[in-house]
Amino acid sequence: MKKYWHVIGIGIQSNLTYRFNYLTRTLFSFIPLFAMLSLWRTIYAGKAAGSALGGYTQAEMIFYYLMVAVVDVLTAVNEDDWQIAADIREGNISQFLLKPIDYLWYRLCLFFAGRITFIAMACVPLGIFLFCFRNYFVLPANGTAPLAFPVSLVLTALLQFFISYAMAMLAFWLLEISTLIFILFAFEYLASGHLFPLDLLPPWLQHVLMFTPFPYQLYLPIGIYMGKIAGADCGRGLLAQLVWVLLAYAFARLMWARGIKKYGAFGG
Repeated sequence: MKKYWHVIGIGIQSNLTYRFNYLTRTLFSFIPLFAMLSLWRTIYAGKAAGSALGGYTQAEMIFYYLMVAVVDVLTAVNEDDWQIAADIREGNISQFLLKPIDYLWYRLCLFFAGRITFIAMACVPLGIFLFCFRNYFVLPANGTAPLAFPVSLVLTALLQFFISYAMAMLAFWLLEISTLIFILFAFEYLASGHLFPLDLLPPWLQHVLMFTPFPYQLYLPIGIYMGKIAGADCGRGLLAQLVWVLLAYAFARLMWARGIKKYGAFGG
C-alpha cells in the first residue's frame, strides 16, 4: 500500500509542473458555461416570473450549471486515457509486467494525484466564479444530501476513470483510438447531463438512460444535492451507481487481461 501512496506523491509533484495549464484550462472552461447561463436566462426571460421548465426555476437552472462546474473539477478524467494508450503504444507498460505493482491501481493513483493538483489550481478561479453567482448558491436540499452527495462524487470519479481506462485498453488492438474516445465523450456529454438536466427529456427517454452508465457520471450527484433525487430514489440511484462502478472495474480488468495476451512491446 505504501508504494501507491508514493505514486500519488510523485504524481502530485509531476502535475505541479503543469499548474499553469490547469489554471488556463479552468479559466477557458468558464466560457461555454457563461454561454449556457446566458442562453437559459434568455429562455426564462420569455416566461412568467417564477415559472419552471422541466421542474427547474431560473435560479435552479443556473445553480445546476454551477454544480456541473464543481463536479467536473472534482471528478472529470482529463488526459488519463490518452496517457494509458500511449503507454501501451510505446511499450512503457513492459516495466509493470516485471514489477510488483498493479498497472490499474498505479493509474488510479495518478488519476487522484491529478485531481488533487487540478483542484488546488482551480479552487481560486472556481471560487471567484461561484462568488459572482453566490445569490444562486443553495445548501443541500435535505438532510441526507450532505451524506449521499460526497459518496456519489467518489463513485462518479471511479466510474469515469474505469470507463476511460477500459477504453484506453483498445490501444492493444488499435493504433489510433481517438475517434472512439471522442464518440464516447459525445454520448457522455449529452446523456450525463452536461448539456442540460436530464429532467428536460421525455420521461421514457430519461428512464432508458438510467439503465446506462452515463447519468451516473454527473447527473446523479447533482440531482442528489439539489433534492431532485431523494428518499428511496436516492438509495436506488447510489446502488445503481455502485453496480456500474463494479461493472466498469470488471470490464477494465477483462480488457487488460485480454489485451496483455496480445501485447508485444518493441525493444521492451
